[in-house]
Amino acid sequence: MNRNTGMHAGQVIGWMSGLQVVGMDIAKSVFQLYTVDMKTGELRDKRLKRDKVLEYFRLMAPAMVAMEACGGAHHWARQLQKLGHQVRLVHAQAVRPFVQGNKTDVTDARAIWLAVQQSGMRFVAVKTEAQQAALTLHRQRQQLIKMITMQLNGLRGLLYEFGVTLPLGRKAMLAQVVGAIDSVAPVLPKMTVDSLLQQVQRIVQLRQAVDEVEVSLKQLISQDRQMQRALSIPGVGILSATAAVATMGDPHHFKSGREFCAWLGLVPRQEGTGGKVKLLGISKRGDKYVRTLLVHGARSVLLRKDQSSDWQTELQKRRHKNVAVVAQAAKIARTIWAVLAKDQDYQANHKSVRPQHSSAAAQEPSQDGSPTCPPRRSFVAGDARRRGQVS
Repeated sequence: MNRNTGMHAGQVIGWMSGLQVVGMDIAKSVFQLYTVDMKTGELRDKRLKRDKVLEYFRLMAPAMVAMEACGGAHHWARQLQKLGHQVRLVHAQAVRPFVQGNKTDVTDARAIWLAVQQSGMRFVAVKTEAQQAALTLHRQRQQLIKMITMQLNGLRGLLYEFGVTLPLGRKAMLAQVVGAIDSVAPVLPKMTVDSLLQQVQRIVQLRQAVDEVEVSLKQLISQDRQMQRALSIPGVGILSATAAVATMGDPHHFKSGREFCAWLGLVPRQEGTGGKVKLLGISKRGDKYVRTLLVHGARSVLLRKDQSSDWQTELQKRRHKNVAVVAQAAKIARTIWAVLAKDQDYQANHKSVRPQHSSAAAQEPSQDGSPTCPPRRSFVAGDARRRGQVS
């Protein structure tokens, strides 16, 4: 059985883990279902109004319901799980190749039904209300920051038309903008000067709104043990801790920290043919917002000498500083997954406890007489042998 999909080789299409598969295309008002009656082989596509969806599934036997991971999908997933159904959220990018013909509600539901049954398909973890609430604060903060940037750039451009240049940076600009407006006030109508001053006041109010959102995030992190664990990792701040934990969802949804790191797009893209694989720049897949926060946090770690390790120092000597920053961001992402998945606090000097096999131990039989596992071959030594550097 495939651990990710619950499917067996040669499985009859339409069933997963002993449950009938139902593809559902969600929308604002009309929902489209697609499934196959396994007794008769009849294809069924049914349209439901929004207020009839839960009533329909309440009367249905437990099924495997598949949906695109789009707006409102997590809400419906939680509601269907309460009714005893299993839910799989599929990324829209994975559904698109299965859309045949014109894009309609029926073809979309059928594409979801087909995509969820593919071997090796990866699914999106269903988020809780608390996790979505934390991400709501982040989205509000993002919107406010965007509005502040727009207001600042607009004000800078308007004053430049009258020969006024302002320094870069929000704090430096706000410290000088009122004086700059006063300097051109004699040549401008009073209504124009008042309008410019009102725009400055709007910028200040928006910044206050950002501060209020950050206070709410601090209160949120004080009530969540998992976020506190992530916050203790060097390079992780309040924004990174709350966003990473809420975006990750269930940490056990990922097999390892490396898979979580790849999900965030912090690993190289690969191109290969004929057995030769070429590593390119990072894939930049996944959540751009969380990836950006982790990269900024990694840069702060590398700038602080008291937090730098021997690994970081040697890496910066060999590679470009941006490569070292991304490598550190990937390490932070793996560490976040580790402390959450293993439900333990961050340990600065933690070392892996993987069993070490020596060559002597491999040659000697165990106490019960059974042979022991051979030592793991070193890839470095193997590469050196192939290059002819060692015998």
